[in-house]
Amino acid sequence: DMEPRNLSLKIRHIPEEYSLAQNYPNPFNPVTTINYNLPDEAQVTIVVYDLMGRIVNTLLNKEHTTAGYKSVVWNATDDRGTPVSAGLYFYQIHAGDFTQVRKMVLLK
Repeated sequence: DMEPRNLSLKIRHIPEEYSLAQNYPNPFNPVTTINYNLPDEAQVTIVVYDLMGRIVNTLLNKEHTTAGYKSVVWNATDDRGTPVSAGLYFYQIHAGDFTQVRKMVLLK
């Protein structure tokens, strides 16, 4: 006779490390998604820059974000909502002590 047992399985739905994924689709028009992983809660900033290093759009500004698999969408506009030109852009994440930059291409 088998007795049911309470099995306690700890499944980790939290990433092991910080990371910033390549946006998709890439190249894109007019919208792209940026995925990032947080092993701990953090203040997250994600900024899009142009080739000259100017801030194009601040997607997240020191947002208190829980640990997990996260994403943010960019609709190829600047901070004022104006569509930006086609070309190469950089996006950067700051989360705690973690920082990373990647490139993306907007086609028109």
